[in-house]
Amino acid sequence: MTEVTESAEAKQVLESLKAKMLVLKEHLDLDDKREQVELLERQTLSPQFWDDQTEAKRVQRQLGQLQDLIGVWQKHFSDLEDADMLLDLALEEDDRETYLEVVSGLDKLRRRIDQVELECMFSGEHDTNNAILTIHAGAGGTEAQDWVGMLLRMYLRWAEAKGFKSDILDLLPGDEAGTKSVTMLIKGKYAYGYLRSEVGIHRLVRISPFDASGRRHTSFASVMVMPELDDDVDIEINDKDIRIDTYRASGSGGQHVNKTDSAIRITHFPTGIVVQCQNERSQHRNKDMAMKMLMARLFERGKEDQLRAQENLQGDKKEIAWGSQIRSYVLQPYRMIKDHRTNCEEGNVDAVLDGRIDPFIKSFLLWQP
Repeated sequence: MTEVTESAEAKQVLESLKAKMLVLKEHLDLDDKREQVELLERQTLSPQFWDDQTEAKRVQRQLGQLQDLIGVWQKHFSDLEDADMLLDLALEEDDRETYLEVVSGLDKLRRRIDQVELECMFSGEHDTNNAILTIHAGAGGTEAQDWVGMLLRMYLRWAEAKGFKSDILDLLPGDEAGTKSVTMLIKGKYAYGYLRSEVGIHRLVRISPFDASGRRHTSFASVMVMPELDDDVDIEINDKDIRIDTYRASGSGGQHVNKTDSAIRITHFPTGIVVQCQNERSQHRNKDMAMKMLMARLFERGKEDQLRAQENLQGDKKEIAWGSQIRSYVLQPYRMIKDHRTNCEEGNVDAVLDGRIDPFIKSFLLWQP
């Protein structure tokens, strides 16, 4: 390949990345967000700003998220412009060393832009928070429970690749294999922003390893994702509305398991919501985590109620998002994973089940209103 061709390709890559960032700017409506920042900054300068501390913290959090979003976009677009300018100078002055430095950094720059493209779409109030993810087996016994185990592994591998930390908060093993249900906390910036795309019903079609006749089976599992709420989020829970039970932890967890009644189950009477945590050795810490889980469930329930009310007003009869089938994982008679909301498809099913779900997350973030 000639040097002229190499330089033309490098220039084309830079122009393509700049075009991608400009499309992202329009998608995010950054000009409007800059106006929001100015408005919020004026609010913080008001002498009465701290009279309502809960509202003040909410405003500060929103302001910080908007400033981070704008700042990240500006920094990376500036990096692209700097690289473009350096490339032009290197070509004009026949500076081979600078030219090679710019070209060698293009792959790294492309990966950074891809990451920015994802993170800049996290505009939700709690997108930066940790995520509480729960998977439940649908009807189908062992087959469905094995599917939950496969999904659990998929999300754990995805979190590991992201550098996130994962804690299993509660796990109910399957009768013969797999898992009936599991709840885990995934810790990392934007964990909830990423994983809220996974809420819904996941469908698996395959030849069952548990069927001696080798017949094809369809299994379902539901995935629920909630943000771990910040301390300043006020969800009122009356003591008379809940019952707290202790029980002996079961399953894996070390020598302390089954020796003390450290596991906690909380039942919320008005809604019928039940949460439980057995991850920690301490009953007190399990109780704190279970209360966080309950608050997150009540927060999500409130959002669902608002969505239902809005859909009723609009005459929309569709199911709420969390209750609908969102993705099919077909392993037989062909191999394909398809997201039914975005039509994103992936033929490398092994890679997806090994944690490579970012293409589906990205397509969801671009698709969502």
